[in-house]
Amino acid sequence: YQRRVHGKVVLDMAQRGIREYDAKRLLARFLPEYLNEFSYNGDLALVGPETDLVELASTHPWLKTARLVVKPDQLFGKRGKHGLVLLDADWDRAKKFLQENMGAQVAVGGITGRLSHFLIEPFIPHEEEFYVAISSDNDGDNIFFSMQGGVFVEENWDKVIRFHVDVLDGMDSIDIKSRLPEDLGEKSSAIENFVKALWRFYAETGFSYLEINPFTFHNGSIVPLDMVAKLDDAEEYWQRKRWSGLAFPEPFGRSLSKEEQFIKDLDSKTGASLKLTILNPEGRIWTMVAGGGASVIYADTICDLGFAKEMANYGEYSGDPNTEETYYYTRTILDLMTRRIDPCGKMLLIGGAIANFTDVAKTFKGLSLIHISEPTRPERISYAVFCLKKK
Repeated sequence: YQRRVHGKVVLDMAQRGIREYDAKRLLARFLPEYLNEFSYNGDLALVGPETDLVELASTHPWLKTARLVVKPDQLFGKRGKHGLVLLDADWDRAKKFLQENMGAQVAVGGITGRLSHFLIEPFIPHEEEFYVAISSDNDGDNIFFSMQGGVFVEENWDKVIRFHVDVLDGMDSIDIKSRLPEDLGEKSSAIENFVKALWRFYAETGFSYLEINPFTFHNGSIVPLDMVAKLDDAEEYWQRKRWSGLAFPEPFGRSLSKEEQFIKDLDSKTGASLKLTILNPEGRIWTMVAGGGASVIYADTICDLGFAKEMANYGEYSGDPNTEETYYYTRTILDLMTRRIDPCGKMLLIGGAIANFTDVAKTFKGLSLIHISEPTRPERISYAVFCLKKK
């Protein structure tokens, strides 16, 4: 039980939620590569605190002519149940809704935060609502489908059909059509093709979770109404072209610490990858791990050995950071680590995996510039440096 729970904690760290706005943009752009008849054009507008609504309407003229949906886009669900979705509105009503709710403090699922980003898209009149989701496990991927989509899908989970896609066999071994409900009628073939294409899109775009709840048919074509998506952090290097321009917002209600914001700003100014999340500032085990995949392995091992509650941070530095960038990253970690004295001492694990495109000598020069003995002198701290490699 402990291993399973800890494994889930680490798995969640490796997943990066993206806005519904970006998930639908990816779907509109890339799903046609796998499904020719997919005609969703992705008319979407994202509104933030600094958005000029006059300029937005000029850039997206459909805002003034279409009936609209407006909803928060900040990585939390059940927006309709919380009364945070505006449906079938014109542009004037949409602007009023934005003005009334931008910056408003709301509580969702026990978490309180302020509304700062909203998605606007065309309103799609519909009667049918379908559900589809894809998630991954150690053996492959799981596809879930139901004719009972929408806000009550969880209450009707017994009607959800599950397809397992084996990691070695792939989609070709799955007979989807024979297991779809007969009640789908002529829509059965369209949904079969959509599910197959969606899985390929999921697998080749680096997702770790994808949910469309609901989707419907409009003028004979499938249209996604609500989407939730998470990307696999370890895929960042390989997906850099498809993920170009994506934003990775913080979970709703969570604000960055000064140190996390510093590293995020540093990351935005470099071609390298510098990430830092503080889990427990009083934790005894700190890590400096080079590589997204390696960071998961190290964190998983720490949790596996029973030290999950002592893990102070999670992050990585990779992508060939230069000496100065590594210096600032290291200095931030050591500063955080040495602020509190623990009678049992602390540990700093410095490690990585195979260096595919990192100048290791330059990276470790950045580490050595810190002069470890100085900032850590008041503490009982142990250091260990590891490197994983293929046999």
